[in-house]
Amino acid sequence: MLIDFHTHTDASDGELSPEALLARAVEAGIETFAITDHDTIAGYLRARSRCPQGLALVPGVELSCVWGGTTIHVVGLDFDPEAPAIQSMLTLLGSARQERAVKIAQRLSSRNMPGALEGAQKIAGTSQIGRPHFAKWMAAQGHVADVGAAFDKYLGQGKPGDVKTFWPALGDAVRAITDSGGIAVLAHPLKYKLTRMKLNALCQDFSDSGGRGLEVVNGRQTGDEAVRLRQVAQRFGFWVSLGSDFHRDWQHGPALGVDIAEGGGLPSVWEQVSQ
Repeated sequence: MLIDFHTHTDASDGELSPEALLARAVEAGIETFAITDHDTIAGYLRARSRCPQGLALVPGVELSCVWGGTTIHVVGLDFDPEAPAIQSMLTLLGSARQERAVKIAQRLSSRNMPGALEGAQKIAGTSQIGRPHFAKWMAAQGHVADVGAAFDKYLGQGKPGDVKTFWPALGDAVRAITDSGGIAVLAHPLKYKLTRMKLNALCQDFSDSGGRGLEVVNGRQTGDEAVRLRQVAQRFGFWVSLGSDFHRDWQHGPALGVDIAEGGGLPSVWEQVSQ
């Protein structure tokens, strides 16, 4: 059985429309699916009335937050999209993204790249503005060789355009999901490059805040990494979750869909949302 609980559309930083992503999911043979755009449910809302028969579409979102000075992403699944708690959080994050975009543009302008905000916003269109839109603008303007170079030099972790101060705290993001009847899942835990001790501390705080799930597979990763994350899930009593983190077609990127066998037979998120 194939599922995918971490995907993106052009409502945030993905390249496919919600309708096209749904078609891809059906083509891949996925049975249960979530669109988890960054800090918006616009893609899910467009998709839910167009979901093909035979594909179970779960409400989803990927919320940005901060823990210990590090930007953390929390996937919310199976919540009530109209609940006041999630709506308030999405409004807050929408404003935070715009404020962050202004700050990123100011930092780029100080490095001889004026007009970044207007350029990135034009590329984003109606999507939630984010660093990938700035990266595409920088590449198009010839400031960098390509999008990858934009992140390596200016927008990646610890670089001038890596602005974190506008995100809410981890616990606030988790509670917005759980107070809306959903399941909070810690997204791509190894991506934060935390020490073992800090990862354990993050997981403990996440659990204490009401987090219930852990992504043990996210995109392309080694089997050893999946084993390690399943051990973390068992240690903290988390349900395991699986996702591709699909954004676009790319030869080095993941395909849609993950076999539930990757969960190792542990208690899982998909068992909860199917009830």
